[in-house]
Amino acid sequence: MKMLFFILGYLFFCTATRAQTGKIDSSEMVTLRIDPQAARGAAVSQIFSEVEFIPLETTKESLFGNINDLKIIEDNYVIFDYDTKAILIFGKDGKYKAKINASNVPVEKDDKNKVEFYGFIAEQENNTNYIAVFSGSRIFYFDLKGKLVKKIMQKNYINLHKTRDIKFKDQGAVFRPDFLERKGKDSTYYELGIINNKDSVGYFPYSIKRYENDEFWSSGSRFYQSSPNEVLYLNFYSYDIYKARPTKLSLAYHLIFPAVYSLPNDFATNPVYVKKRGEYFQNNPKVFYCLSNTFLVGNNLFLKMHNYGWDRSTKKALIYNLKTSELTSIQDLEPDSLSSFLPVTDANGDFYDFMNRGFHLFENGYFYTNYSSLAMFTFKEQSEGKTTKYPPNLEAYFKTQNKKSNPIIVKLKPKQN
Repeated sequence: MKMLFFILGYLFFCTATRAQTGKIDSSEMVTLRIDPQAARGAAVSQIFSEVEFIPLETTKESLFGNINDLKIIEDNYVIFDYDTKAILIFGKDGKYKAKINASNVPVEKDDKNKVEFYGFIAEQENNTNYIAVFSGSRIFYFDLKGKLVKKIMQKNYINLHKTRDIKFKDQGAVFRPDFLERKGKDSTYYELGIINNKDSVGYFPYSIKRYENDEFWSSGSRFYQSSPNEVLYLNFYSYDIYKARPTKLSLAYHLIFPAVYSLPNDFATNPVYVKKRGEYFQNNPKVFYCLSNTFLVGNNLFLKMHNYGWDRSTKKALIYNLKTSELTSIQDLEPDSLSSFLPVTDANGDFYDFMNRGFHLFENGYFYTNYSSLAMFTFKEQSEGKTTKYPPNLEAYFKTQNKKSNPIIVKLKPKQN
């Protein structure tokens, strides 16, 4: 709950003084009929061309529980662990570098509350990268060695409206979630804005009071960058996938699921569901309340669905091939020699990291996900005898670590066909 308030507390400063409400282009919309249970498995090497397991070094200081957020800054993996409220920095080889812990930040005399961390953003000033943490009325800047460099008041933070911007490669345009247009004393809130040198366009206007008047169920982000000039966007209580480009927003795909998984057609508009949405999902645990992890890589559309139920037989992480209509279940990917006969996600075991969070990143042509050391050692035992040699870093990991060691990052390069 605190994380929710932290986010909402600064989202709505994403401002522009001149903007217009944009029209959504649906002329090229494609309808995809998807029955998740019809999805089949595949060998890992059919879906990915490269697989790399990166154990994160475990020391007394670096030990942590889960990867709640992962970013790559320069040659470092920067991780936020919600359990310890800590930010950890590891090299690309998984070697531990530093830890940023709120308990090490002194409390200011005029602050009534202690410093607490609920996430971080990557910030850059004068071509230098920083890890910026919002806490209370201040923002703390740390370098990539974990050293506190400076602190400023949030009210003096000039980039507040840019914290979640995604830059397009062309035309100097940016995609901005939770976009606010100010016209004198009046304001209009939009789900997103596309901002370029000429003008700003907002899409899906909404009332700021909606969070007081209704429930909004989601899981993870609602926007994902698959290429330098394209962001896929998802709206609340919808199975539509939009494409944001430097000049416009288009309705790209309309997904239709079997009735047992589908929301009522009027779920977003009928007042009978207002403030009763959680109750509805609890009573209809198979219904998908949202999509997430939506990436378009070549002909392959990656996506996850979320529902209230926890039935492992339901296939909720899929790859739809737009060229062949073939549907692949990520939960049913079969390890092979490319992955040293180890699973590339923990979705096909008795674990939950991938089904909860999916892919943390898609960057420079690679997906990044993770699973626990408990899962890794379990998978190794299950694959006993299938391989006699692991990559050197895994060989060392298996010899020196155990089921209580730090999580493993999995780096995957998807094929485009």
